[in-house]
Amino acid sequence: MAAGVDYSDIDIAPYIEHALLIPTASPQQVEQWCEEVDKFHFATVCINPVHVKQAAELLHGKTAKVCTVIGFPMGATTSSVKLYEAQEAVENGATELDVVMNLGWLKSGKTNEVHREIAEICEATGQVVKVILETNLLTEPEKRLAAEIILDAGAAFLKTSTGWNGGATVADVRLLKEIAGERVGIKASGGIRTIQQALELIQAGATRLGTSRGVELLRERTENKQQGSVVY
Repeated sequence: MAAGVDYSDIDIAPYIEHALLIPTASPQQVEQWCEEVDKFHFATVCINPVHVKQAAELLHGKTAKVCTVIGFPMGATTSSVKLYEAQEAVENGATELDVVMNLGWLKSGKTNEVHREIAEICEATGQVVKVILETNLLTEPEKRLAAEIILDAGAAFLKTSTGWNGGATVADVRLLKEIAGERVGIKASGGIRTIQQALELIQAGATRLGTSRGVELLRERTENKQQGSVVY
């Protein structure tokens, strides 16, 4: 545990990106998620691009940001399509973009293409760009290489996972934090189901948590405190 930080009492709400990325999400669910984001003071609502305009209208004048995903979940659409998708999302009101990196390019050594794709989105949109590495599909050398490319391209966050190929691990968050230091944020995403997991990821260096279970995490935290349980 880091010196001087009491993880047992940290407010996790500002870390949470309240995610609704299921393909069957309805406008009614988007409205519910936005209401919860505002009520519990989460960092963002994270929704698919088709819902961005609705979420932006619902959260207009609120503190929470509207985040959407680009090239999700495979990252294998063309660079021009990703760029258009990102620009359209910003026009519709998104201020944070979670972009899935092209894993095939990275694994085949096309590092210039990976860099160019991310850099173009960062420059063209001027918004907060978080790049999804999909760490569960990468070797440690590939994770290090990907992180350095993303940092050089100008992204604001390294993000672990889409959640479609496994989720965030403490080891991966710690590795990304080691590489990035204080230069960018670290978003842990996928499989965060308990307050214990959430606090361990924050302790490892996560500055954002992508989860659809934000409300449940807060409820579990409250119940633990009422029962006198200490969770680190």
